[in-house]
Formats: sequence, C-alpha cells, structure tokens
Amino acid sequence: MTDTYDVVVIGSGPGGYVTAIRAAQLGFKTAIVEREHLGGICLNWGCIPTKALLRSAEIYHYLQHPGDYGLTAENVSFDAKAVVERSRAVSRQLNAGVGFLMKKNKVDVIWGEARIAKAPRGEAAGTVAVAAPSKVPMQPQPPLPKGALGPGDYAARHIVVATGARPRVLPGLEPDGKLVWTYFEAMVPQAMPKSLLVVGSGAIGIEFASFYRTFGAEVTVVEVLPQILPVEDAEIAAFARKRLEKQGIRILTGAKVNQLDKAGDHVVATVDDGKGGSRTIEAERVISAVGVVGNIENLGLEELGVRTDRGIVVTDGLGRTNVEGVYAIGDVAGPPMLAHKAEHEGVLCVEAIKGLPTHPMDKAMIPGCTYCNPQVASVGLTEAKAKEGGYDIKVGRFPFIGNGKAIALGEPEGLVKTIFDGRTGQLLGAHLVGAEVTELIQGFVVAMNLETTEEELIHSVFPHPTLSETMHESVLDAFGRVIHT
Repeated sequence: MTDTYDVVVIGSGPGGYVTAIRAAQLGFKTAIVEREHLGGICLNWGCIPTKALLRSAEIYHYLQHPGDYGLTAENVSFDAKAVVERSRAVSRQLNAGVGFLMKKNKVDVIWGEARIAKAPRGEAAGTVAVAAPSKVPMQPQPPLPKGALGPGDYAARHIVVATGARPRVLPGLEPDGKLVWTYFEAMVPQAMPKSLLVVGSGAIGIEFASFYRTFGAEVTVVEVLPQILPVEDAEIAAFARKRLEKQGIRILTGAKVNQLDKAGDHVVATVDDGKGGSRTIEAERVISAVGVVGNIENLGLEELGVRTDRGIVVTDGLGRTNVEGVYAIGDVAGPPMLAHKAEHEGVLCVEAIKGLPTHPMDKAMIPGCTYCNPQVASVGLTEAKAKEGGYDIKVGRFPFIGNGKAIALGEPEGLVKTIFDGRTGQLLGAHLVGAEVTELIQGFVVAMNLETTEEELIHSVFPHPTLSETMHESVLDAFGRVIHT
C-alpha cells in the first residue's frame, strides 16, 4: 500500500477532476482513479464532442442557405467520417488537457477500476482497491499521463465517488450497437442514416434529432410525456417544437414504443399514439435517449452500508453520504445530471472537508441548456411551477423578431421569457429559445444569485446591438415598460 492520500476521487469526469484539482489547491495529497478516459463521459462522449458535431451541422445548415446572406455556394456536401473525426479530435485535445491539469496540480492518476474495500473512520484511513480495467474502450485509449499509477491498494482519509452515469436501458429497447444506439454509437456513425427514430425528447434526444435532421435524415421523435423537453417551460417547449417540426422533424408526444422488430438493416417500431391507436414507424436506426442511471455498482457501496435510492447515492447538500469519510458528487449523486452541477458540487464537497465556510448548492439556480436548433436555455421556476408555489407572478416576453442583432444574424425566431414575483420583484425564472441563448442564460443566473430585482435589471445598460437586449426587453415587458414591441 502506498502512502496515505488525504483525498482519493473515483472517476475523472468534470465532477471528479475538478474535485481533485480543488482538493490539491487546498493542500490535500490527492489521487484520482479512472478506468477508461480522463475527462469522463462529458469530454469524451457527451458535452464537448456533441457540441463539435452540432457545430458541423450548424455550418452545413448555413451552407445550404447561402442566398439568405447574399452568398453563393455550389455542390455543398459533407463527409460523415470527417465530421466524426473532427469531434473525436476535439475530445482527444481536451482529454490531454485534463492530463496536463492533473500533472500541474500534482494529482496522482491511478489507472484502473476502483472499489472501496474499507471506509475511513475518524483518523483511520480507508482503502481503495484498484484492479486492472475490465472495460474495453469504444475508442483507442490516449497515452496515459506520464507517471500514472496502476492496480493496487491505496489508503485514503476521504473517498469521493464521482463515477457518473450511463444510458438507461428499457426492456425492448436494449441497444445492440448496430440498429439500436445509445449516445455512444450515435456520436460515431460510419455513415449518416437515411431515417432515424429517437425515443425520448430530453436534451440528448433533441440534440441528436436536430443533428441528424440537418444532415438529411428523416427523423421521428417519440416522447411518452405530453411535451418535448419535459423539464422546460411549456411555452418555450412549444416554441421549440414548432421550429423543429418546421425543419421536418416528426414529433409524437404522449406516445410510447410498444414493440421494436429488427430486420437486417432497419427496425420497425410499433408506437402507441396515446389516443387509443397505434402506428408503425420504419427507420434505419433507433437512438434510445430515455435518461441515464448512476454508476453505483461494483464500488463496494452495499457492503459499506452506503445508502442508495433508485440508482443514485444519497447525500446531503455537501456530498456526504451516511458513511463517514465517503462522499458522492455529480451524476451518481442525483439530478440535475449536468456537468456544471457536478463541478460545483465537487468544489463544495472538498471545501467542506477542509472546514471552509460553505453552504449547499441551490439547485433552483442551476441553468440547463439544450444545443439543438434553436437552442434552449433556462434557470429557475417555470411559469407553471411558480403558480404552483403560490406566487403572484408577473411574466415578461420578448421575441427575437424585435431585436436588431437577431435580424442582422438571420436568426429572428426566438423568445425570452422572464418570471417575477409580483410582490417583491424577485426574479423567479428565465426561459429562452433561439440563437445563442445558451450563452445568454448566465446573465440571469448571476442576477438570481445576487438576489437582483426587476429594478436593478431595468436600470442595467445592455450593449447595442446584441442579442442580450432581448433579456432587458423581457424584463421591461413584465412590468409594462417594453420598448420595441
């Protein structure tokens, strides 16, 4: 057994590697255990490479409509393998970047699969047993960071579980890697399918639907709930749906795939339309995007008595489990399952271990973003949730068609919606759909964290011409002072 570490983090996704860096900054002797790729799902199979794919789709979309900008482009085409390779190259660059950050911050990297053999107790360290990886990576493993450690037993005073999540599998929709895909296979197609069925309309499902439709696939989305993007404000989701349908995406809500029959090169889905009828949908490929489930297995948690609930580790607001010295952060600790939530949660966890003054994260102030076309972004309460909470609300709306920058960009279809407490002026929620709204939402996040009221927002000066002016106008509209509509 090596010398005792102060902190051992299991998992090197955004939550894990940020936790390790912050622990090292605080003076803890720190190690991180990873079995496949530094950066985890986000850098290798999620947040980053999907945005690279969507960027290629965005540029291809513009090239298909050059006349809208007074331009001419002929014989526009795409190379599916090159699109995928660009995305993988972005991932490799960031993967290497995480390795550099580990070295810079003197975090030891331990390569293998971790199991907590003994939990820390008081001043006595616990033990993390690391075995050789059993999982075969879908993509070649980048070179290990110089000095990376291997299998063995490692002593730790604090153990942070940051093992992330994997795609949820429903009976009858089991992925086979050929006809039925998870997001793993959907990110590395050998060729673009001519037709696609997407089951699930959360952020993952809608982003892939948008990507593949842009490259010419006939796309159908099936969602069991009444609206797509179920966590979003109903008005914003309805706006996004109209735009997606205008692009040719067929959307069935309140519907369920009851049966999936596979042929040699396609599938036939039997779909209950929720109205007493059924229909069949034939598609070359199916993407199952029905959520994710935490990676809690084979970690020794059951033997230690760590409490879990429906596939996640139960923690308090600072990452502590019911077992002393064992913590959990990120997707494995429950929703919202977002990289930025995981990062912040990890920082709070190790700062609490250090004894620094801190407080649990307010999950109501965590923004959510969907990078389809049009983009969707939100923070705080939806209009329905605000009403359920008993607030007497004021709602402001401002369309992109009233914004000069949006028109100049050729992106006039969008909407900003703000929700205020009519009594106090507190900003309760903000919901946006349109071009680049994932970059705008943070302005409302900062405002909410500063407990800003409508008065401060109204008197803030927004630069012209920018899309951010739509945010200002939405606030003005909530209080009867809108200018440009």
